[in-house]
Amino acid sequence: MVSDSKRWLALALLCLTGFMIILDASIVLVAVPSIERELTFSTGGVQWVPSGYALMFGGLLLLGGRISDLLGRRRVFMTGLLLFAGSSLLCGFAWSGDALVLARGLQGAAAAVLAPSALSIVMTTFPSGPDRNKALGIWGATSGVGGTAGSLIGGPVTDGLGWQWIFFINVPVCVLVLVLAPVLLLDSRGPVRRGFDAAGAVTVTAALIVLVYAVIEAPASSAARTTLLALLSAVLFGLFVLVEKRSAAPLVPLRIFRSRALVGGNLITISWGLSAFGLNFVYTQYAQLALGASAIRYGLMCAVLAAAAVGGSILGQHLVTRAGPRVVAAVSLLVAGVGTTLMTRLTATSGYFELAFWGLTIFGAGLGAGTVAGSIAALSDVKGEDAGIASGLQNASFQIGGAVGVAVVSAVATASTSGTTPVALTHGYRTGFAIVWLFILIGFAGCLLVKRLLEVRSEESGNREPVVATSARRPPVKEASCSSSD
Repeated sequence: MVSDSKRWLALALLCLTGFMIILDASIVLVAVPSIERELTFSTGGVQWVPSGYALMFGGLLLLGGRISDLLGRRRVFMTGLLLFAGSSLLCGFAWSGDALVLARGLQGAAAAVLAPSALSIVMTTFPSGPDRNKALGIWGATSGVGGTAGSLIGGPVTDGLGWQWIFFINVPVCVLVLVLAPVLLLDSRGPVRRGFDAAGAVTVTAALIVLVYAVIEAPASSAARTTLLALLSAVLFGLFVLVEKRSAAPLVPLRIFRSRALVGGNLITISWGLSAFGLNFVYTQYAQLALGASAIRYGLMCAVLAAAAVGGSILGQHLVTRAGPRVVAAVSLLVAGVGTTLMTRLTATSGYFELAFWGLTIFGAGLGAGTVAGSIAALSDVKGEDAGIASGLQNASFQIGGAVGVAVVSAVATASTSGTTPVALTHGYRTGFAIVWLFILIGFAGCLLVKRLLEVRSEESGNREPVVATSARRPPVKEASCSSSD
C-alpha cells in the first residue's frame, strides 16, 4: 500500500508527463509556418509534422497499453521516457522536412509506450470510486489544458529561441520524471497472457495512416483515388477486427466494447480531439497568415483559450460527481459549439477582441469541462486487468481524433480557398471553423451511450457515493493488486 499523500504526489508526476505528451501534439501547430519556411516540404507535406506524431501515437497506443500490462507499468513508463527524450532530440536536430516527419513518427511511437502506462498507473493507484473519479478528472483536465497551452508556450519559444526548442524542452522534463519515478510510483501488471498482437497493431496503424493520407491528399487527388484509399482503410479496419476475433491474445479484447460508458466516453473523447486540434490548427493559420501575427503574438492571443480550459476543467471535475458525465459532456459540447459559431464570423480585418477573444474563451471553457467528463465516463469503472488497454484506447481516441481533425479541417480549408490574399484565405478558414460543428455532433452521439449517474454503495466507506457505472447490473469490481518491486 502507499500513503495517501504519496498517491497524490505520484498523480502530480504522472499528470506532468501526460501534459508534456499532449502539449507536444499541440505546440507544434504554432511552429508549423516557421518549420515550413526553414525546411523543404512537398505541397501539403508539412501537415505530416503534426499528423505523423498523432498517427503513430494513436495507432500504437493500444499495443503500448498491452505491453505495460504484461511487462510492468512502471518499467514501461520509464522506458517510454527515455525513448521520448531521445526522439525529441532527433526532432530538434532535424535537417530536412523528411527527417523531421520521420523523427516525429518515432516520437509518437515513444508517446504510445509512455502515455497508457502513465494512465494505467493512475487507475491502479486509485481504487474505483470517488478518489479515482477525482484523479481521472485531474488527468482529463491536464490533457485538456495541454491541448490548448501549446499555443501559449509555443509562440514565445518559437520566436525567441527557434522552433527546435519546442522539442528540446522535453528533455529536462523527462530527466526530472525519471529521477522521481522510482521513488513515487508503484509497479503493477495485468494478468499473464500469451504473446503480443503484432498483426493487430500493424493493421490498425496502417488503416489509420491510409485514412488520414486520403483526407490530406483529397483536395489535390481525383475522387476515384480518394474513394479507393478510403475503401482500403475500411478493409484494413475490417481485417483488424478479424485478427482480434481470432487472436489468442488480442490487442483489443472486443468484450470491452460491451460497456456503453466506455464506448460513449471514447466517442466524446474523439470528438474533443477532432475539435480541439482542428480548430487550433486553422486558427493558427488564420492568425499568422491572414492577420500577419507573429508566433509570439499568436501565442498571447491564444492565452485566453488555455486559461478558459483550466477554468472549465476545474468546474467540470466539480460538476461530474453531482450531475454525471453525460450532462457535463453534453453541456460542454454545446458551449464549444457556440464558441465555434463565433469563429465562423471572423474576417480578414477582424480585431482580436471583436470575435476571436470571445470565441476562444467559450470554446476553451467547453473543452476543459468536456475532456474531464469524457475521461471519467470512459475509465472510471474499468477493471484493473483492463487498465492498460482501456488507458491506451482512451488516449488513442484523443490522438486519432486530433490527427483526423487536422487533416479534415486543413483539407476543407484548402479546398475552400481560391487565392492567397488575406480575404481569400479567411474564406477558407471560416469554412474550416464551420466543419468543427460536425465533430461536436459525434460527441453528442457519445453522450447518448453514457448512462446517467447512478447512486451505488461504495465498497470502501459503506456510504452511498456517486460513481459512474457502465451497467446497472454489474457491481463495482476490485482492482488488480500492485507491488512495489519490479
